[in-house]
Parts: sequence; C-alpha cells; structure tokens
Amino acid sequence: MGSFITSALAFVVAISILVAVHEFGHFWVARKLGIKVLRFSIGFGSPIWRKVAGKDRVEYVIASIPLGGYVKLLDEREGPVPETDRARAFNRQPVSYRVAVLVAGPAFNFLFAILAYWLVFSLGVPGLRPVVGEVEPASYAADAGLRKDDEIIRVGEGTVQTWEHALLAVLDEMLDDGKIPLTVQDSTGAQRSLLIDVRGQESRLTEPGQLLTGIGIQQWRPVIPAVIGEIVPGEAGDKAGLLAGDELVAVDGEPVEDWTHWASLVADRPGQLVRLDVVRAGEQLQLVVALGETESGGKTIGRVGAGPEIPAGLYEHMRAEQRFGPVAALGAGAQKTWDMSLLTLRMLWKMITGEVSIKNISGPINIAEYAGYTASAGLVAFLSFLAIVSISLGILNLLPIPMLDGGQVVYQVAELAKGSPVSERTQIIGQQIGIVLLIVLMSFAFYNDLSRLMG
Repeated sequence: MGSFITSALAFVVAISILVAVHEFGHFWVARKLGIKVLRFSIGFGSPIWRKVAGKDRVEYVIASIPLGGYVKLLDEREGPVPETDRARAFNRQPVSYRVAVLVAGPAFNFLFAILAYWLVFSLGVPGLRPVVGEVEPASYAADAGLRKDDEIIRVGEGTVQTWEHALLAVLDEMLDDGKIPLTVQDSTGAQRSLLIDVRGQESRLTEPGQLLTGIGIQQWRPVIPAVIGEIVPGEAGDKAGLLAGDELVAVDGEPVEDWTHWASLVADRPGQLVRLDVVRAGEQLQLVVALGETESGGKTIGRVGAGPEIPAGLYEHMRAEQRFGPVAALGAGAQKTWDMSLLTLRMLWKMITGEVSIKNISGPINIAEYAGYTASAGLVAFLSFLAIVSISLGILNLLPIPMLDGGQVVYQVAELAKGSPVSERTQIIGQQIGIVLLIVLMSFAFYNDLSRLMG
C-alpha cells in the first residue's frame, strides 16, 4: 500500500510539473507576442483553486483531475470577441506568431530537460562501472569473445563510465545496423576490440529488460553472504525468531549459497511453512517459518521480511560517478537532452517500421511505477526521470497529429502555403483522425502496462 501511495503521489507531482512547464511555454510566448490569454489551467475538471489577476484578468486554475492542462487564448473561432480585443485574438495573428506559440510548449519541455540534467550532472550521477558478470555460453556476447570481469570502456567511438551510460550507447549502436562495437579491458588492464552482431534480432532485444539477457551477459554483482542484517518487525522472520547476524545455512534441507540464492528460495515458497537451518553465535539452530506473501511482477512470491548484512566496502571499487562543474554541467545537460531526443525519435520511427518492439510504449501505470521508484531513490534519480519524460512529452506534442501541437503547426503551414485558413471540414476530419491515432496509441500503452503487471 505504501509503494502504491508513493507511486501515485510521485506520478501526480511529475505530471503536474511537466504539464505546468509545457503550458507555461505557450502562455509566456503568447503574452510576449501580445496575444490575450484567458485561462491557464493545470489539470481538468472542477477547479480546486482559482485566481484572476493582471490587467488582462487572466484566470489561473488548478483543477481536480491532474492529468493534463491547457492555456485558453482569445480566439474568434470560439466565440464573440469585443472589437477592442480583436487585434489580440490568436486567429488574427501572423502565421509565424501562431507557430511560435504552438512550438513553445514542447520547446519549454526540452529546456526543462536541459536544466534538470544540468542539476543532475552538477550533483553527480552515481552508478556502477560497466563490468561484465556472467556470460551465457553460445550467446552473441560469447561468440564475440566477451568474458566475465571484462569492463566495457568504449561503445563505438564513445567512452562510457557507468552501466546506464553503456546500455544507452549499446542501444544506440544496435539501432544503426545491428552491430555493437565494444572496447573492453580485462582484469590485467589489457584492452581488446569486439563486435557483437545481433542483426535481425533488434525487435526482440528492444523489448523491456531483454537487451543484456538477449545478448547473453549479466551485470557484475557482488556475492553477498547469506547473513541477516535487519529484521522487519512483525513479519514472518521476526515471528519465527530470526535475528540480525544469523547465518542462513539451508532451506528445507537445500544448502544456501549466498543471499541471492536465499532470496530465490524464499520467493519460490509463498505462504509455505519452511524449515531453516541457521548458525547463531557459532551454534546451529533449526527454525520453522511461515512465509508471508507479496506481489512482484504480476505474480505472488514468498516474503520473510529480512535484509542482508552488507560487508563494508563491498561496492566501493565498482562505484563510478559522472560529475561536472556548473558550466560544464550545462553543456553536458544540453548534449544529454539532444542525445536522448535523437534516441527517442529513432526508437519511435523504428517502432513504426517494426524494427523495435512496441512494448516500449509505456502508459500511466508504468510511468507511475517509475515515478515512485525514482522518487524513493533520491533527487538525482527523480530529476533524471523528469528529464526523459519531459523529452518524450516534447517529442509527442511535435508529432504531426491533429489535436497535438505538431498537428496544429501543420495547419498553420498549410494556411501559409495556400494563402487562406484550412477549411473547417478539413480540420474536423483531421481531428477525427487524430482522435483515432491517440486512442490506438493509448491502447498500446495500457496493453503494455497490463501485460507487465500480469507477467
């Protein structure tokens, strides 16, 4: 329940911020160009807060449904306009002014992403060095010569410092021609160049969570001893008498190798009575635990309510961080926004052509889960999440779909080309097409969300 509330609140905060940024772009540019603004609303439905201010008596609203927003401009097509205000109506403006107002919303989303990444790079982006763990035999990675404990230092021509950085670069290279050139360094410091060839498998490998496993590699993970570091009060382990410091030896007679193995043994036994062999202060004990249950990835798994004892310095030699000074961070933020925008466009186009899996389309449920996760992970993670969603929102609104900013820009350009406004009938047909396209897009998004929830 707690994670649901966190996700819901983080989702509302994220959407509210990004919608406010987008609509403020329309609002600010319209005001600068002398166009009269009637209302600035964050959310839809009944107002929960309302204020009228300024010489134009603009109505500022926060509405009850926080899933969007809008800026209402004075427009003769939407009702009578006083003679004194007609020159300030949106429909009376030159095409260049109207296009500027329409493009301003997405533009502010990109500017927000730059500022968010600037702050992220100023604070420092933590991560783990891109060191390879297990390599699956007879996989694409194994065929290319990748080995356990190799560290990826370059993907294509670009240097990488963290796994996140490396994964984005691998995806970018794969989308080019299905080939992934790597430069790796082994534990002795010797470097070598490899080429992973996955041509024809791009669609499968771009399904969520499939890139690394599909290539045949795992990220490096430390071996964590099966020793309890903390017990959650009131849960299964606490009720059975488990204590911090207990070493877990066996579950129902099956020897425990490490904490990961222990967690999998528990997960496979939801709601069951299990016999645990533990060592406490040098003495071997046997306890019976009635495991609890929890939902994860659409299925029920076992839960004991315990965390591992992490040896001091376990991760230190693997930690990496991207951090820049204030000026350099701004350049890095702009470059990151550009790179992510291009990658998003390429993914979108290749989804249309069938070269990338449409399972990458996320709906509100998945976005809310990520919002909650990143909010719990800290400011840097949440800002990074806001930046990429802001980029996606900017790109989505620039698509030439009627009802979106990009579709409205097409109408303005068409008017410029033909010398008169697009007919009302054409606009109605365009809106109907736009509604159908958006419904299809939303259907894919909800289907993907539900598929992930149901495993």
